[in-house]
Amino acid sequence: MKKLEDFLKPTQEELFKMLCKLFDSKAYKCDKNFILVEGEVPIMLVAHLDTVHQEPVREICKSPDKNILMSPQGIGGDDRCGVYTLVNAYYSLLQKPWLLFTCDEEIGGIGADIFCHMHRANKLPLGIDNLKCLIEIDRKGSNDAVYYECDNPDFEKYITSKGFKTAIGSFSDISVIAPELGIAAVNLSSGYYNAHTLHEYINKSELDTILIKVIDIVIDATKDDFPKYKYREKVYKFYDYEPGTYVRYYESSKWQKWSNHKNDTKKSKAKHNNFDSYGIIEEDLFMKELPSEYEELYEELLTVYTKDELEKERAHYGDRIIYELYVETFGPFYSYDQK
Repeated sequence: MKKLEDFLKPTQEELFKMLCKLFDSKAYKCDKNFILVEGEVPIMLVAHLDTVHQEPVREICKSPDKNILMSPQGIGGDDRCGVYTLVNAYYSLLQKPWLLFTCDEEIGGIGADIFCHMHRANKLPLGIDNLKCLIEIDRKGSNDAVYYECDNPDFEKYITSKGFKTAIGSFSDISVIAPELGIAAVNLSSGYYNAHTLHEYINKSELDTILIKVIDIVIDATKDDFPKYKYREKVYKFYDYEPGTYVRYYESSKWQKWSNHKNDTKKSKAKHNNFDSYGIIEEDLFMKELPSEYEELYEELLTVYTKDELEKERAHYGDRIIYELYVETFGPFYSYDQK
């Protein structure tokens, strides 16, 4: 079993070389953008190699029981915990899963985008289209499961049965990879906390518990009756001026432009003129009714999200999502009665 520390200190470039050497002939390498490792089991595990921290880890500080790890340079659990999980899951299993290690996720999912481009160009191994689901390990906490724009209730039920709880997230590599491959995907917790800050830390026992669960999922995928979970796009509801009515628009991806359903949009514009050509709300319908306790959170979130993105989340999940997104993005440092 590889030590966690082995994955924390290298730079992205050093880790890329290390993994290429580790997997050698089994690795499909794409010019420092991603490493794809072919497997036997129709499931792919995903993690990214970069971190947000400016300096590589030089010092690792541990709690007396050696369970909590931190670093003055930023420990980089996001996403070195995922890399640790992928490698150890692979070498713990007799039947191997596919692995995908991407580069530059933190600056816009560059490696994942190039992976998708290579897939569209038919430059990836043929077996990639036989995969039944994607499991990314790139999420804070101990039992979160984030599906982004994938809405497959059967897949969500299966992941929940493994002890994970559905949560909300903004972006990870599977946001673009899942719709490209047409299969369901989930981003699972990996035991790190306070991501993107120098106060980031890793809970090793939680990480190892997640590793065991990931191994169990891969074993399930070896069985003949393990289903292929298809990618199903989430449907959003946008409320019109008339109380109790709504107009539905479908999203091609959270990170692409909205599908232009011309007929529906045309009807909506003729009636109220409050939707643009992509179905995104033009007028500030929800801010008029935003509870005062969320206003400051909303303003802070606008430094990270666009107004359209926040309004989509509010339309689908309600006002409470503003607090959930704030905690997801900045951490639980806001004084607010969560009752």
